[in-house]
Amino acid sequence: MILDQFNLEGKTAIVTGASRGLGQGIAIALAEAGCHIVGVSTKNSAETEKQVLELGRGYLDLACDLSSTDGLDGVIEKAVEKFGSVDILVNNSGIIRRNEAIDFSEKDWDDVMNVNLKSAFFLAQKAARQMIKQGRGGKIINIASMLSYQGGIRVPSYTSSKSGMKGLTMALANEWAQHGITVNGIAPGYMATDNTQALQDDPVRSKQILERIPVGRWGKPSDLGGAAVFLASPASDYVNGYTIAVDGGWLSR
Repeated sequence: MILDQFNLEGKTAIVTGASRGLGQGIAIALAEAGCHIVGVSTKNSAETEKQVLELGRGYLDLACDLSSTDGLDGVIEKAVEKFGSVDILVNNSGIIRRNEAIDFSEKDWDDVMNVNLKSAFFLAQKAARQMIKQGRGGKIINIASMLSYQGGIRVPSYTSSKSGMKGLTMALANEWAQHGITVNGIAPGYMATDNTQALQDDPVRSKQILERIPVGRWGKPSDLGGAAVFLASPASDYVNGYTIAVDGGWLSR
């Protein structure tokens, strides 16, 4: 039965940025599909843990500083120690800095690139090594953005990092498919999260955004759940190197 292909019972998923927003929504969706969750975040993810445990799944809360690759040390090892394997990785953590490109600082550039792209790559590398060792493949999902396709305004480092995430997804898909590891992306549209709070609070800008979204609303973290479960499951075994837009139709306008 086709629905059996979406069953993730007994799998272990690492989700970065799991304490809130999109990461929390993805973690809960994967747990609903059967996954144990390793929540990696700079902040305590107690609320995500509570919801996952209520679903009858296991949860491991790891506090990590993803602004440096040093923060990745031990993530894979602790996940394996707790649950026995790493089957799925969701690279979701991301930050944004806004300023005119002419005034953008080197620090704001490096801070965004380090979290959004550099740490994502090196965590994927560590996860892939574990998946290869296990010998049964795996699923890596990178959270990209509409700005993987568009330029945006006043967010040069964020746009660069998310364009890089889309390219990285394709590059890793090419190399790791031979090991049974698929690498895909999700490009969220305008989501009601902390990263977009300033835009939500700006009546003029919010109105402009909503007028362009065919479904007529901001996205919710739960809107990413279906795409995440699909890409994490056997149902997507022949999907590789592709980034799916979950944007209410924004890119179609």
